[in-house]
Amino acid sequence: MRRKRVHQKQVQADPKFNSEIMGKFINMVMSKGKKSLAERIVYGAFDIVSKQLKEPDVLKIFYKAIENVRPRLEIKPRRVGGATYQVPVEVRSERGTSIALRWIRDFAQAKKGKPMESKLAEEIISAYKGEGSSIKKRDDTHKMAEANKAFAHFRW
Repeated sequence: MRRKRVHQKQVQADPKFNSEIMGKFINMVMSKGKKSLAERIVYGAFDIVSKQLKEPDVLKIFYKAIENVRPRLEIKPRRVGGATYQVPVEVRSERGTSIALRWIRDFAQAKKGKPMESKLAEEIISAYKGEGSSIKKRDDTHKMAEANKAFAHFRW
């Protein structure tokens, strides 16, 4: 039986920028239900980004960073006759955005020795410039998909 498409619950837009993607990112950064702390971290990171890049419109920088990190292709394992093939599949835009947000958050958390605000700001700036860990992860994902494009006919 095929899986049905699950309807996503609408995420509440954040109070400062009134952006749904921003609200989703704050929810991703949040741990143990401490939303006000997550908001403080994210908004603090945005203040650092605007100071370093001398750009008043931080939301534009954030969207550009997400667009740079968002993968266009990913690989999904597919079993065919006892063998598992890595099949390249195009990524829907909503899924690509959430993957990009997750990668930015995870690579910021993985850095050591600094407050989360500055780690997050560094990751957003490097993603905006087209460099850094999250961009490398996107490139690696695309390389894997490119290497396995011979199995694209197994797509379902």
